[in-house]
Amino acid sequence: METIRSIYKIGYGPSSSHTMGPARAAALFIKEFPGARYRVTLYSSLAATGKGHLTDEIIFKTLGADHTEIVWKPTESLPGHPNAITFESINNEGVTLHKETWFSIGGGEITQTPGKRNHKSIYGLHNMNDILLWCQKQGKNMWEYVADREDNDIWDYLDEVWEVMITSVKNGLNHESRLPGPLNVPRKASSYYTKSLQHNDYVKPRIQLYAYALAVAEENASGGRVVTAPTCGSCGVLPGVLYLLQEYYGFNRKRILHALATAGLIGNLIRYNASISGAEVGCQGEIGSACAMAAGAATQLFGGTPAQVEYAAEMGLEHHLGLTCDPVMGLVQIPCIERNAFAATRAIDSKDYALLSDGIHRVSFDRVVEVMNETGHDIPALYRETGLGGLAKKNRLD
Repeated sequence: METIRSIYKIGYGPSSSHTMGPARAAALFIKEFPGARYRVTLYSSLAATGKGHLTDEIIFKTLGADHTEIVWKPTESLPGHPNAITFESINNEGVTLHKETWFSIGGGEITQTPGKRNHKSIYGLHNMNDILLWCQKQGKNMWEYVADREDNDIWDYLDEVWEVMITSVKNGLNHESRLPGPLNVPRKASSYYTKSLQHNDYVKPRIQLYAYALAVAEENASGGRVVTAPTCGSCGVLPGVLYLLQEYYGFNRKRILHALATAGLIGNLIRYNASISGAEVGCQGEIGSACAMAAGAATQLFGGTPAQVEYAAEMGLEHHLGLTCDPVMGLVQIPCIERNAFAATRAIDSKDYALLSDGIHRVSFDRVVEVMNETGHDIPALYRETGLGGLAKKNRLD
């Protein structure tokens, strides 16, 4: 597995796979072939929900709208991954001079060879069971395994990640009105937070957790600056949970960074052994992974053992198995934003349940990751971010 920096990417929404990934690929292509005219072909999921995810806008912004043509092929898929994008530099007659195909594989990651490991592996252990054995033998926590494998500057990077997360929560709470796009979705984070102040101390934290997760998800949907955790579409879960816990229990910054390290390790394991791409395995790979990350991080903050952290992460993912990716009109709004709020509460529930236990349970995290991957590939393509099935099909505005 590569560095957890690849799990936490700082950038602008609304989609890590449809916005961040294509932007990175386009930037690499124009750097290699500057000053040309361009033809960009989007395939499968990228084409089907690209307009709602602002894929065309980010490509025009990167390559230049005046000399870039976009071709949409939503029913055509290239082998390797549904999110394929082909760049061509062309002459005035439209003849191709140079051509490259990239795949946006989730979390802002891009590759030309999907299915192959293209990055330097710095983690010697690639499944949770082996990491638990390492923790047991060393008498250490999961974040210490991260520290053992990463460079020392990982803590500076995670500090920056946490600062961006805090800012995205605050920005989201300070914005009102409606989100961009034809759905006319109202922002709810600000009003939810205000309403929470009217409730007693038992109810208030749960409502504020909704507000914090919604705040980040709404910032993402409006194209604001967020951190993938592990994707843009699921970016509200982890910061919502950590922001609430820091606020109510006063965890210091160092412990929050340790929790981020553990969450990053959990997300890394899921991506390495399965996928975090909604186009590949459905929303279980996005919201389910985010819930697992937040559940594990929260459990560690409250003194949970590595076994309890693993159990919490397992529950966070298991109870999202089979969740489809069906964004209405291809926008990262319905049902995406609401799912961030509910996954955040499920992460807290998983933490509480795991801490009541001794960490021993029948179904392992590794097995659930394996099942999630199989389930995701068994789900028909219309339920994997194409905007053709599920809620997307039943709620079209045409």
